[in-house]
Amino acid sequence: MTDTTQLEEKIAHLTRTVEDLSDIVARQETEIATLTRRVEMLLQRSAEQELDVGGTAVLADQRPPHW
Repeated sequence: MTDTTQLEEKIAHLTRTVEDLSDIVARQETEIATLTRRVEMLLQRSAEQELDVGGTAVLADQRPPHW
Protein backbone atom coordinates (compact mmCIF):
# COMPACT_ATOMS: atom_id res chain seq x y z
CA MET A 1 0.00 0.00 0.00
CA THR A 2 1.44 3.34 -0.97
CA ASP A 3 1.59 6.37 1.25
CA THR A 4 -0.95 8.10 -0.98
CA THR A 5 -3.42 5.24 -0.64
CA GLN A 6 -3.01 5.19 3.13
CA LEU A 7 -3.60 8.94 3.29
CA GLU A 8 -6.69 8.65 1.09
CA GLU A 9 -8.08 5.92 3.35
CA LYS A 10 -7.44 8.01 6.46
CA ILE A 11 -9.08 11.04 4.86
CA ALA A 12 -12.11 8.95 3.87
CA HIS A 13 -12.38 7.56 7.40
CA LEU A 14 -12.05 11.01 8.98
CA THR A 15 -14.57 12.47 6.55
CA ARG A 16 -17.07 9.76 7.50
CA THR A 17 -16.41 10.39 11.20
CA VAL A 18 -16.99 14.13 10.81
CA GLU A 19 -20.25 13.48 8.93
CA ASP A 20 -21.43 11.05 11.62
CA LEU A 21 -20.59 13.52 14.38
CA SER A 22 -22.34 16.31 12.52
CA ASP A 23 -25.51 14.20 12.34
CA ILE A 24 -25.28 13.45 16.05
CA VAL A 25 -24.86 17.13 16.93
CA ALA A 26 -27.85 18.07 14.77
CA ARG A 27 -30.04 15.47 16.52
CA GLN A 28 -28.83 16.64 19.92
CA GLU A 29 -29.63 20.25 19.04
CA THR A 30 -33.21 19.26 18.24
CA GLU A 31 -33.50 17.19 21.40
CA ILE A 32 -32.09 19.98 23.58
CA ALA A 33 -34.56 22.46 22.10
CA THR A 34 -37.44 20.06 22.80
CA LEU A 35 -36.29 19.43 26.36
CA THR A 36 -35.83 23.16 26.97
CA ARG A 37 -39.41 23.82 25.85
CA ARG A 38 -40.68 21.03 28.11
CA VAL A 39 -38.81 22.38 31.14
CA GLU A 40 -40.18 25.87 30.48
CA MET A 41 -43.70 24.42 30.21
CA LEU A 42 -43.27 22.50 33.48
CA LEU A 43 -41.95 25.58 35.26
CA GLN A 44 -44.94 27.56 33.99
CA ARG A 45 -47.37 24.87 35.16
CA SER A 46 -45.71 24.74 38.55
CA ALA A 47 -45.93 28.51 38.91
CA GLU A 48 -49.61 28.47 37.93
CA GLN A 49 -50.35 25.71 40.45
CA GLU A 50 -48.55 27.66 43.16
CA LEU A 51 -50.68 30.71 42.39
CA ASP A 52 -53.87 28.60 42.34
CA VAL A 53 -53.29 27.45 45.91
CA GLY A 54 -52.72 31.00 47.11
CA GLY A 55 -48.96 31.10 47.05
CA THR A 56 -46.71 33.62 45.47
CA ALA A 57 -45.21 33.38 42.02
CA VAL A 58 -42.35 30.92 41.74
CA LEU A 59 -39.17 32.67 40.72
CA ALA A 60 -36.84 29.80 39.97
CA ASP A 61 -34.06 32.01 38.71
CA GLN A 62 -33.81 34.07 41.90
CA ARG A 63 -31.45 33.22 44.73
CA PRO A 64 -32.88 32.70 48.18
CA PRO A 65 -32.56 35.75 50.47
CA HIS A 66 -29.86 34.12 52.60
CA TRP A 67 -27.36 34.04 49.70
